[in-house]
Amino acid sequence: MAAPRTLTTPGAIFLDPRGSDRALRVSWHAEDELVVLSLWRDNVCTATFRLGVDEVADLIALLREGLDVRFADRTA
Repeated sequence: MAAPRTLTTPGAIFLDPRGSDRALRVSWHAEDELVVLSLWRDNVCTATFRLGVDEVADLIALLREGLDVRFADRTA
């Protein structure tokens, strides 16, 4: 998978391994206390999700838990 590209505002673009025409963009909107997750295909936004800044830690914890499980399976 390609490394995320940075945006002009705080955030990043993650390319989908199924093809570079698909991407997830993550952008911080501090003024609105939001993180916006958006799905893109062929440079067209197909969906967005607004995550309140107070929920970001929960999302990070879930992602961390998934990584921990993955790596625990490799060492067992």
